[in-house]
Amino acid sequence: MNGQVKRAFKFRFYPTEVQAAELSRTFGCVRKVYNVALQVRAEAWTQRRERVGYEATSALLTAWKRTEELAFLADVSAVPLQQALRHLQAAFSNFFAKRARHPKFKSRKKSRASAEYTRSAFRWRDGRLTLAKLVEPLDIRWSRPLPEGATPSTVTVSRDPAGRWFVSLLCEDSGVTALPANDSVVGIDVGLEHLLVLSTGEKICNPRHERRDRTALARAQRALCRKQKDGCNRAKARIKVARVHARIVDRRTDHLHKITTRLVRENQTLVIEDLAVSNMVGNRRLARAISDAGWRQFRQQLEYKAQWYGREVIAVDRWFPSSKMCSVCGAKAAAMPLHLRAWTCGCGTTHDRDVNAARNILAAGLAVTVCGAGVSPQRESSGRAVGEEAETLRREP
Repeated sequence: MNGQVKRAFKFRFYPTEVQAAELSRTFGCVRKVYNVALQVRAEAWTQRRERVGYEATSALLTAWKRTEELAFLADVSAVPLQQALRHLQAAFSNFFAKRARHPKFKSRKKSRASAEYTRSAFRWRDGRLTLAKLVEPLDIRWSRPLPEGATPSTVTVSRDPAGRWFVSLLCEDSGVTALPANDSVVGIDVGLEHLLVLSTGEKICNPRHERRDRTALARAQRALCRKQKDGCNRAKARIKVARVHARIVDRRTDHLHKITTRLVRENQTLVIEDLAVSNMVGNRRLARAISDAGWRQFRQQLEYKAQWYGREVIAVDRWFPSSKMCSVCGAKAAAMPLHLRAWTCGCGTTHDRDVNAARNILAAGLAVTVCGAGVSPQRESSGRAVGEEAETLRREP
C-alpha cells in the first residue's frame, strides 16, 4: 500500500488534579448519554416499532441539557457527547448488519472510560495538545515521534482499570509504503505448547505471560476478596489486581508486535488457519490458555500490517486436517493422538507433527492462490486437537 494511511498513535500522559477531575466528569457524561440514548431507541422500537437514528438522538441531547435532571451534561464539552451518539449509531448499524450483538448499556465499573474529541474540541500547536474545557495542555510522554507534519484529526482520551491515562492521536501517515516484493512464503500453525510453528521448521515459544504472573495475580485477588465492599481499601486492592492484568497484557502485546512485524517484513505470503477462536474460548478447558496465547490479536496484527506493507495473508479452512496429512505424499493417517509429536508416513518420511501441519497449511494456502477456491477437504475438528493440548498443559505443574 502506498499513500496516506490513518494510524493511531497511543501515548501515556499524566493529568493534573484539575484535568483528571474534568476528564472523569466527561467520561461519566459520555456513559450517561450513551445509556439514555440506548434506552430511548430501545423503547421506541419496543413500544412503537419506530427506529430512532443519530439525528433524532442528537436533537434530544440538546433537550436533555435543558432538563433539571440532566443539566450537568452542559458542563462538559459537547463533542464527546455527540461522538458517543455516533458510536451508538455505529453499534446499531453493526447489529442490523449481523456483524455484532445488540448494544448493551455501559457500566460504570466494567466499561472502558474514554472520550473522543474531534478537531473542533482540541487545539494542537507546536506539539502540545489542549482539550476543550482544559486550560493547560496535557503532559504527554512522547515515546515515539509522530509522522512528520502530521496533525491529529481525532483524539481519544482513556483511563484503564489500573488508573493509567492514555491519549490516542489519529493521524494521516504518508510514510507507510509497500515493502519490496520477494518470493518468500510461509505457513503458520498456531498452538499452545509453541505459540507458532513455521513451515521452515522454526518454532516460536509460547511465553505464557499469564502463567508467569499467576501467583501474583492470585495473591492480589485474594487480598481484594478480603476487603469490605465499597470501601477505600477495596478500591486500592482492585487497582493492584488491575496492574497485574495490565502487566500481562502489555507483555503479550509487545511480544506479538515483534513477531508479526518480523514475519511481515520477511515474507511476501503468509498462510494461517481460520480458527474460530471465539468458539474455542467458550470451552473452560481452553479459555485461559488460548486467551493467554493471544491468537486473535496475532491474526489482527498480521492482517493490518500485511495490508500496510503490500503483503498477502491467506486463511485456509479451519477443518483442514493439517496434522494428519503427510506433507510429502498427501496420505492421511487414520489417527493422530496428541502425545505423538513425531510420526513416520508409509512413504518413509518422518515428520515433526507441528512442522508438518505448518507445511500442509502452506500448501493449502498456495492452492487457494492458484485455483482461487477454498480449501475444505475431509473435516477434522481443530478445536478437539487444541483441547487435548490444553488438557496436557493444564496438568503441568
